[in-house]
Amino acid sequence: MSRNRWRPAGLLVLVLSALLLTSVPAAGKPHTRAAPLAELTVVSEQVASGLRRPIGITGLPDGRMLIAEKDGTVRSYHPDTGLAPEPVLDLSARIDTSDNERGLLGITPAPNFTRTGMLYVAYTSLPDGALTLARLPLNASERLQVLLTQEHSEYGNHNGGQVAFGREGYLYWSLGDGGHANDPFKSGQDLGTLLGKIVRIDVNRACGARPYCVPTDNPFVRTPGARPEIWVYGLRNPWRFSIDPADNSLWIGDVGQGLIEEVNHIRPAQRGANLGWSCREGTPVFDEQQCRPGVKYTDPVFEYEHFMTEGCSVIGGFVYRGSRTPEARGTYIASDYCNTAAFAVRPKPGGGYESATIGNFPTQPTAFGVDVQGELYVLSDYPGWLNRVRIEHVPPATAR
Repeated sequence: MSRNRWRPAGLLVLVLSALLLTSVPAAGKPHTRAAPLAELTVVSEQVASGLRRPIGITGLPDGRMLIAEKDGTVRSYHPDTGLAPEPVLDLSARIDTSDNERGLLGITPAPNFTRTGMLYVAYTSLPDGALTLARLPLNASERLQVLLTQEHSEYGNHNGGQVAFGREGYLYWSLGDGGHANDPFKSGQDLGTLLGKIVRIDVNRACGARPYCVPTDNPFVRTPGARPEIWVYGLRNPWRFSIDPADNSLWIGDVGQGLIEEVNHIRPAQRGANLGWSCREGTPVFDEQQCRPGVKYTDPVFEYEHFMTEGCSVIGGFVYRGSRTPEARGTYIASDYCNTAAFAVRPKPGGGYESATIGNFPTQPTAFGVDVQGELYVLSDYPGWLNRVRIEHVPPATAR
């Protein structure tokens, strides 16, 4: 049940399609309606331990989960056999881990992984911490191919690092604003850099000297001085985002500075959205000098204040699309590294969003993932735990 310890974001203009609130019924069967958020709760079950600073998890078609560890190793977990004793991939010789936030940052399989065995990874590379996007076959680190890099040498924090494929087959990658505090390079509002952005590229083709192509419908391909790879901008440190397969929309957990943590929901039609940093931190104004007259900023759909929640860093999660709890489908689940609350956020049929706290996750959550069935997992940082997450529907007692 909601503890009312945060406030919903301000002006919200997105409208939910019916698909996001109900499951698609089998022939002759009624829709399963979404349960009120107050009737949902999360239950976590530890299924593996002994991981070394796990920071990313992704599901494979064969039922395995790949777990990225900060130092550059990748472990394999299967529900039937547990955590494999040895890494399935070791990229540590390539990775700069010199700062708390540097290292291997993200991992995702190619849409055609069953045929190609190809993985895409994001990391901070030696010798200078450059943000790096690369691909390689599983179990073949010597065949790694760097696709795209962004200089990030002065400060070690705010690296972003999530990688994910949209249902159109394009790859999305999040990058932080360059580090330190107060957006020192003014990257958030600068379309001439990839810092403080989420980019979208076509990795299935090469264009000229680049080992990828820029989709022609990217929003800034015809904007002078802008990097054409940019999909959305105005981000501080989008550590974790996910893509909802139902509508190809992005749910972004953008880590705030000292006041606000925020979640953004960006549909494909909102490509090019300006999420505000560093003019704004969440909805409040942060730096008036970075605000521009006439610029439209896209509000977060959920935000919470540090001093009210004892939070410190939002950990973006996933929209639940599993089958174990159909009443929870269409609900976005996220958390915070410090207060571990299970945040549930869901669009409302008439517009706007509802939110609630529906329990807590184990200590120091760092990343969420989903398996091939769409069921949730969450990682815990220094304990080195992998936890399976169940969302339970607990209806109120029937009045007598």
